[in-house]
Formats: sequence, structure tokens, C-alpha cells
Amino acid sequence: MSEILLVLLAGVAAGALNAVGGGGTFVALPALVAAGLSPVTANASSTVALVPGTVASAWVYRRDLTPVGDTSTRSLTAVSVIGGLLGAGLLLVLPAVSFDAALPWLLAFATVVLAFGRRVSRAVSDARGHAVGMSPRAVLLGQLLLAVYGGYFGGAVGIMMLAVWSIGLGLDTSVGNPMRVAQIAAIYLSATGLFLFASDALSAPLLLTTMLVGAVAGGVAGAHVARRLPAWLLRSVILATAVTMTVLYFLRG
Repeated sequence: MSEILLVLLAGVAAGALNAVGGGGTFVALPALVAAGLSPVTANASSTVALVPGTVASAWVYRRDLTPVGDTSTRSLTAVSVIGGLLGAGLLLVLPAVSFDAALPWLLAFATVVLAFGRRVSRAVSDARGHAVGMSPRAVLLGQLLLAVYGGYFGGAVGIMMLAVWSIGLGLDTSVGNPMRVAQIAAIYLSATGLFLFASDALSAPLLLTTMLVGAVAGGVAGAHVARRLPAWLLRSVILATAVTMTVLYFLRG
């Protein structure tokens, strides 16, 4: 019973984190491993379990979606779906050891960019005499790489998305947060489609269902809270999440 409670609480926390600032995988994955699943199975199961909560958050945010630069939302979403599917395929055929070792450094980079990206963007814009702006092709290429990573592991992929959009387009993190949630939903949905057919993510249905229920509750609640937070406070929450996750991943490594 204690394992079920742990997984339920982890689901609520993961759903809320994904809605507010990202990082739900960091909570969900260790909880499933602690409940007895292997790391690869736990990774696939956490993705499947977090899908409904992420979709629920995206639904709450549906009226707040803002395009990422000049890139169409439809193209961005299509790339996220393709990348998520590719990343899920890599998880099933490749070892995760080397990528897991690189993850803390990726998180550290994303955190630094989130903390100073807007200042750097403004400084570069002032130096060049015009605004910094990634082309739609560059945005889509970056999104493809992030989506592959999201389907493969997923930890902090939303934080990395906001980091890229911040430094490349000067997009405010609070403005980009609804689109981040929508793109994570697209990545998770495509990865889940493969995991359900080609992995043993359904080997522990009670744990999976428990986390799923918790993630839906946390995702809806987190999205409603995030929509009411002032922009500066939301940026602070996202940055605090990024810093905490980076430190914890380095300690784990």
C-alpha cells in the first residue's frame, strides 16, 4: 500500500510540475523504480502515465497558445510527433548509459540559458541593431532534436524548449509555457503509441493506473494555478525547478 501511495503522490507532483514548469519525469521515474520496475520499463511507463495529465494541462491552456516566432503551430506539432516517435524507438533499441551521463550537463546548460537567455538576447539584439530571431527552419530543426530527446528520456525537455525559444527568439518563458505544454503532449502521445505496442510498459497495470490518475489531477490543478501566476513568479518557479533538477541529477550521477 505504501508503494501505491508513493506512486500516486509522485503522479500528482509530476503532473503539476509538467503543467507549471516542467520536470515531471524526474519525480515519476524514480517513484516507479522504487516501486520495483526496471529503469527502462519505468521510463516507458512514466511517459504513458503522464500523457493524460499533460493533455489535460494542454486543454486548460488551449486559449493561451502563442506561436513560436514565425513557425506555424501545426508544423511545430508535426515535428514534435515525429521526434517523439523516433526517440521512443531509440529507447527500445539503445542503451541509456551514455545519454544518462550527459543529462546533468544538458540540464545545466538549459538552466543557464533560462537564467540569462533573455538578457543575452537583448544584448545581442542591441549589438546587431535588430532583434534576434531563429528562422522557422531552425526552430523546427531544434524542436526535432528536442522531441527525439523527449521521446527517449523526457527529463526537462520542456525546460530545454523554453531555453531554446528564449535565447533564439527572445520569447518570454511565461508566454511560451502554454505552447511548451502542448508540444510535450504531442511528444508523449506519439511515444506512448510505440511504448504500448513494443515495450512492457503495461506489465504493472496497478502502478501505471495509479500514477495516471495522480498525474491527471496534478496536471489540471497545476495548469489552473500557472495561468493565475504573475509572469515574474512563473519564471521564478520554472527557473527554481530547473536549478533543483540540475543539482539533483549531478548528485545522483
